[in-house]
Amino acid sequence: MFRAALIGDLVGSRDAADRQALHTRLSRALAAVQQQLPSLDPPVIQAGDEVQCSYATVGEALHAGFLLRILLAPEADIRFGVGWGRVEVLDAQRRTQDGPAWWQARAAIDTVEARAQHPGTRYARFCYRSAPDGSGPTEAAVEAALLCRDHLMGSLDTRSMRILGGLVAGRSKTEIGRAEKISTSAVSQRTQRDGLDVIVAASAMLREVR
Repeated sequence: MFRAALIGDLVGSRDAADRQALHTRLSRALAAVQQQLPSLDPPVIQAGDEVQCSYATVGEALHAGFLLRILLAPEADIRFGVGWGRVEVLDAQRRTQDGPAWWQARAAIDTVEARAQHPGTRYARFCYRSAPDGSGPTEAAVEAALLCRDHLMGSLDTRSMRILGGLVAGRSKTEIGRAEKISTSAVSQRTQRDGLDVIVAASAMLREVR
């Protein structure tokens, strides 16, 4: 079967002052994402705060990662690798899987980690790899959109990230302003200045990638 494998890895988790609190936050955020966008199999948290799950489409995997990143911010950040390809279930009871989709997801997360070490792409958090035979959504097109979205999101301050989360959740600018204790106009100004509507629109389009 073909799937989109998603691997998420918390950034700097080894240096966290309270690893238990970070793990709890990750577990709660995963549960919230599962309610909005269930994966084909329950997400698994591996050693080192690595998350693994799979989706029917690349777009769903990318959107799940996007939602998880917003829910974890600003206390934690996370990087993702998404790979398309065949998945083989080795042990259904233990939920052990293997196959090209997972190999590609691993290659993708290694790539995004390497990108983040360079000043020009330091905000990189997502990477996508098509199947080894080239099947699946066009790699270059998806990667271009992800790099641009990552740069926009990496430039946000804490308040703008919270506003983005409100917009993604469907709250009005008035509701967001009330929660932030600022005017609706101030929310609109930040939305325009920081390209928040662009991020929301781009993410909605990425979700539709098949």
